[in-house]
Amino acid sequence: MVLVVVGCLFVPIPASAVVAADGDAGTQQRTLEQVDEEGLQFEDAEEIYIDVTVHENGSASFLVDYRFPINGENASAEEWERLRDDIESNPEPYVEREAQGWNDVLSDGENATDREMEISNFSVSTDESTAPRELAHVQYRFEWSSFAHVELNSIEVGDALSGFTLVDDTTLQLSWPESYSAYEIDPESDDRGEGSVLWNGDGTEFADDQPRVVLIEDTESAGESPESEGGPEMPWLAVGGALGALALAAVAVWWFRRDAEPGPEASGTDVSTESTAPRQTGPPAELLSNEERVLRLIEDRGGRIKQQEVVSELDWTEAKTSQVVGGLREDDEIDVFRIGRENVLALPEEDVAEE
Repeated sequence: MVLVVVGCLFVPIPASAVVAADGDAGTQQRTLEQVDEEGLQFEDAEEIYIDVTVHENGSASFLVDYRFPINGENASAEEWERLRDDIESNPEPYVEREAQGWNDVLSDGENATDREMEISNFSVSTDESTAPRELAHVQYRFEWSSFAHVELNSIEVGDALSGFTLVDDTTLQLSWPESYSAYEIDPESDDRGEGSVLWNGDGTEFADDQPRVVLIEDTESAGESPESEGGPEMPWLAVGGALGALALAAVAVWWFRRDAEPGPEASGTDVSTESTAPRQTGPPAELLSNEERVLRLIEDRGGRIKQQEVVSELDWTEAKTSQVVGGLREDDEIDVFRIGRENVLALPEEDVAEE
């Protein structure tokens, strides 16, 4: 079988088109000029659909679906039957060539990410569908390990496809686990589904650092706890109320102590000897929510701060910071924009134009 490269897709010529000149294995093969030009070829596919399902451990399941309209201009039922029979009777050459092409993409991904990756469980199958119209399908399936970068409760997808070209008549769809939500999608998608994003090659051209999808595990899903064995379900509502009461009590104690502190006249301390450092207003940081801590930090920095500085100042992980920042942005508490490759957080009233 001969491999024809179309963008980053790997189009094999049917194995029946490459035959030995005599009956012995390893003998001279026919050239492409001798291939029957009337036979159905993979470049006759009307559409190529690539479906990538990302898993929580960073691996991905790929489906590459070549779709041919039966009885269309480029494919008759008889031509499809010949191609289908050839694939089913001799699938190894098809698998070998398609896998070789995707392994080339994998090598580029390893160089770009410094992650060790592997493609496995490669297979090919044929199928037909009648709705909404008659189509013939040649489908490749395989698993790609370490396809995405996983860190705590975040998954970053796309860096393994470094240099990937989305050619015309080609669709790329990324899907992810139900317990995750997309925080960042670049470039803007052509279509969004529940837990998926889709780009069409006819209208999308990926830059060097695209596609890129950042997924954050949903807080509610991450916080669920199974029922304890041998006992009733914990009354989470009551626990939450108790914690809220404790927080209010702590604020009250802090307020009372602040008012009870003697002033300079009562203590006999000379005002000139007091510290000139600004006195912190509001409750201490340990009594603030995560969102309030970020907002206070932005205010202390004059209304804007780089997201990476929040990570350093609060000693949080990037995943936790992204989750808190994402919630604040959805609630219109802050604006988020980019300068170069860095996210900058700003209060809504600030001018967010790049400087």
